[in-house]
Amino acid sequence: MSLQAEVSPVSRFNDAGRAPLLLVCEHASNFIPAELDNLQLSDEVLHSHVALDLGAFDLAKKISDLLDAPLITSAISRLVYDCNRSYGLADTIPERSEAFQIPGNRHLNSTDSRDRYNKYYVPFEEAISSRLLVFSKPPILLTIHSFTPVYLGEERAVDIGIIDDEDERFSFEMINVARKQPHFCIEHNQPYGNGDNTTYTLSLHGVKNGFLNAMIEVKNNLLETMDQRKEMALLLAKIISETAEKFDYVIPIKVDDASDH
Repeated sequence: MSLQAEVSPVSRFNDAGRAPLLLVCEHASNFIPAELDNLQLSDEVLHSHVALDLGAFDLAKKISDLLDAPLITSAISRLVYDCNRSYGLADTIPERSEAFQIPGNRHLNSTDSRDRYNKYYVPFEEAISSRLLVFSKPPILLTIHSFTPVYLGEERAVDIGIIDDEDERFSFEMINVARKQPHFCIEHNQPYGNGDNTTYTLSLHGVKNGFLNAMIEVKNNLLETMDQRKEMALLLAKIISETAEKFDYVIPIKVDDASDH
């Protein structure tokens, strides 16, 4: 998603989707409100993995289409407010992200931080909470992310990570299903784990409500083109559908969308 003049802090897609599944993409956008002056960052940084999860929005949107599942995304850059972190953590409004300083986040006082929380996180959280109430049975909650192949100079071998917070029911079965295919290195709690403060959405909306949940991380060089994103979406949709069956959830793949590949 590209920078825009104005944007709501949260976006909803396929809100009437019939699957007992809610998809969430916290790092879908690199949008920074005009009053924040791009946080004094260069265009290079604003269009890098530092500002958003590259390819994750298109991936999540296609999975939403394939599985007829509602999707909620943050429409604000993670550098403004990281909606997958709890309020008060240093990296929720980061002054530094990987090797990059974020000048526009320095020297914020408590009022500034609370203002961003109220403007950008509260509407996102409320959108998730209200949509979860619509399901007729306890839904599955899945969050969709991408990650950089090299972080702080270290190459990451994993291609797809299946991550959990304190509830590994769905992630454990998903790993077993995913590893049936030979083409990608798929790991549990990699490149992040539940001790890295990266599973806040799962904890708040999944674990606390007793919903099956997991976070999916895909290496972003596997999402560079739209064709790659569609192929990955189909693979993940099949894995999600098969895993859901193990818990007596019926989430079929829409034939018309699958036949596009």
